[in-house]
Amino acid sequence: MKLPSFRLRIALLSAALAGSTLVGFGAVSWFQIYNAKISRLDAELLNHLMRATPNFPPREEPPPGAASPRRENSGDRSRWQFYEDSLSYAFGTNTKTPVALVVMDANNNILYQSNSLPTDLEVNRLLLKRLELTPLGQPPKREPPPLPSNRNPSFEGPPLIRPRPPQFVTENTATAVWRIGATKFPNAQVAIAVSLQAVDRDMATIRNIFLVSIPGALLLVAVGAWLVSGGALRPIRQLTGVIQQVTVKGLDQRIPIGTTDVEFVELIQVFNLMLSRLERSFTQASRFSGDAAHELKTPLTILQGELERTLQQVDPGSEVQQRLSNLLDEVRRLSGIMRKLLLLSLADAGKMSLYLVEVDMSELLMEMLEDVEMLAPHLTVQTDFIDGLRVKGDRDLLIQVLQNLFSNAIKYNLANGWIQIRTHQTPTTLHVTIVNASKDIPLSDRDRIFDRFYRGDPSRNRKVEGIGLGLSLAREIARAHRGDLTLDLTSSGQTAFTLTLPMK
Repeated sequence: MKLPSFRLRIALLSAALAGSTLVGFGAVSWFQIYNAKISRLDAELLNHLMRATPNFPPREEPPPGAASPRRENSGDRSRWQFYEDSLSYAFGTNTKTPVALVVMDANNNILYQSNSLPTDLEVNRLLLKRLELTPLGQPPKREPPPLPSNRNPSFEGPPLIRPRPPQFVTENTATAVWRIGATKFPNAQVAIAVSLQAVDRDMATIRNIFLVSIPGALLLVAVGAWLVSGGALRPIRQLTGVIQQVTVKGLDQRIPIGTTDVEFVELIQVFNLMLSRLERSFTQASRFSGDAAHELKTPLTILQGELERTLQQVDPGSEVQQRLSNLLDEVRRLSGIMRKLLLLSLADAGKMSLYLVEVDMSELLMEMLEDVEMLAPHLTVQTDFIDGLRVKGDRDLLIQVLQNLFSNAIKYNLANGWIQIRTHQTPTTLHVTIVNASKDIPLSDRDRIFDRFYRGDPSRNRKVEGIGLGLSLAREIARAHRGDLTLDLTSSGQTAFTLTLPMK
């Protein structure tokens, strides 16, 4: 399962927050701009409605029984046609804006209506409907001025009627959207419809700008958040790098605090203190094991010498000789353990000294084969290597590595089993692989097989002598030669170790 990235989460969350903010700001801005344009259009429409009617002369009503006058004449129509044409360029745009106009007298007789648009019939219907819904203005509520004494009241004109402020509405037809305003004067009624295609075109341009700029801004925010979070997480990367280098030879690593943010100072200080405690504890443990092995080496050597000399003085085949021989074997075994502990302590401290000479690995492998034929004649041995495989290394230590590998191949082999020896040479490295028939190693044991004093499954190893230091020491020797020792993945029923050594 792939773990989520904290840095990626920060970048995505920043982009999401910025995106929601920009989208909200863009939507509010778009509506504000749209309302401002509509308000400006309404103001211009109101201005033209107010200018359209006062110059129109009132018509006298015919006497009863007389014929009604014509609803319009050619002079009036040409005047309104010219007025309509001027309106097309009067609404704040550089292009001709579709406009529809309806003019009626006080008796609802149509004096003029537009007939040049494909949708004039539908627009005119909307204009007439709007005029029907527009009420007539009311006279102002104020006290009349005092009349002069020499003025005849019978000659007073009708009271002044002011038109109500027109209400503007937006109506849709099959092909366009219109902004309609209508007003009524005592002697005329006027309704104007202005197409919103210019406004819609401007708003579409603004919308496209938002659609392009907002994703670009989100990309910049995401990249910026990614870079900023990367800089903020730099101390964490430093901690990770130091932790990866924390080995028995890297406990002296420390993280500098000079340029670190204050939020990470305490964490780094605690980590540095932990490394100091680990280094001190490991140094003490390594020194103890090295000193103990060195101090025990002399008594064990003396004890081994005394046992060997006493063994020569007793009667051959006696019970005392047998007991002394068993004691000598245990002393030799204990001496071998002390040598391994001393080498491991030197390896931990990085002080394992190597006497580098040119070593013929083919010759060493042949010597190991002779030992196998003598110690385990029941095993089948297969070889696949050539003569002249030479490396630069410590001959005695490399012999110890090979002895450990062949010893394990014999001890953990099956009855009537087999051993294979293969080599592979590259221009820079030599790979020596030793494979033997064996029981399958559990996965839990594979991960810990190089740990010190680890013996694995007791039911698998109860008949095999050892204390669990051989493989650990063999790997340390290989790494001291700038190589490695690994447990290979193999098919069921076999075990394979590969020793890798540099050619130079």
